[in-house]
Amino acid sequence: MSLVPVLPDAQRVSLASGYAATVRARRIRLLVGLTAVVLLALVAGWAAEVRIGTFATNLWRFTSYLGRITPEFSWATPFQSLAAWYWNLPHWLSLLAETLLIAYLGTLMGAVVGFALSFLAAANLNPNPTSRFLVRRTMELLRTVPGVVFALLFVIAFGLGPMPGVFAVALHTAGALAKLYAEVVENVDMKPVEGVAAAGGSWLARVRFAVLPQVLPGFASYTLLRFEINVRESAVMGFVGAGGIGEDLVTSIRQFYYPDVSALLILIVATVMAIDFLTEKLRHHLIGLEGRAR
Repeated sequence: MSLVPVLPDAQRVSLASGYAATVRARRIRLLVGLTAVVLLALVAGWAAEVRIGTFATNLWRFTSYLGRITPEFSWATPFQSLAAWYWNLPHWLSLLAETLLIAYLGTLMGAVVGFALSFLAAANLNPNPTSRFLVRRTMELLRTVPGVVFALLFVIAFGLGPMPGVFAVALHTAGALAKLYAEVVENVDMKPVEGVAAAGGSWLARVRFAVLPQVLPGFASYTLLRFEINVRESAVMGFVGAGGIGEDLVTSIRQFYYPDVSALLILIVATVMAIDFLTEKLRHHLIGLEGRAR
């Protein structure tokens, strides 16, 4: 005796036709979406003057430049060749350390500002639409203006040096982290918040005892991720005179010191890779993925 229920023919046909119609509708939506993406890509490429022929014709210029910045290296005297390539290593390391300090201090200052703004921008903690609107627009302004533009403005105001770079990184970081933090806050479980409010807790008490324990791991993860990004951005700040190793890099590019360009690029890339690796490990530790990430 079969335990599988047998539907009447009319009901089975109705269900099958309904399923087929649903699948057909999903496929049509997917096809329309893909078509729209392709058309928009073509329009964007046309507007941006992206020409595959021009790219293919001039690709040799890029590879030729890579060849020019490759230093002469002799395997017969590797240490002497390496010493000649990194002839200014102590100075470059000091500039690299300055770049890391710019990124660290700018990230710290931006995270503090973003931390304060995020609770005011979260709809579940700030029911006032006017103040929430003003805070969100301020966040958008800070993260929309490129960091290098902020750096240029601060260089004009305060002169050359790392201080404009710190302020530029801090402002852009504040806008970016405030948005990310606010999204984390809006996804918290509101039952602890309601419990603190029912016990007579103030707004600050609700944030301190009900919200912070839930959001701190997410905040820490986003802050570490932003620090990785800021190390790369701080290396570019030197292009406009805002301190760091970027100043020597742009000087080497402009004066055609080809071996110095490759030496500085490798130094920057190696540093960023090391920081990415360390911060990834720290993020995994903070959010409990250390064992599962192996």
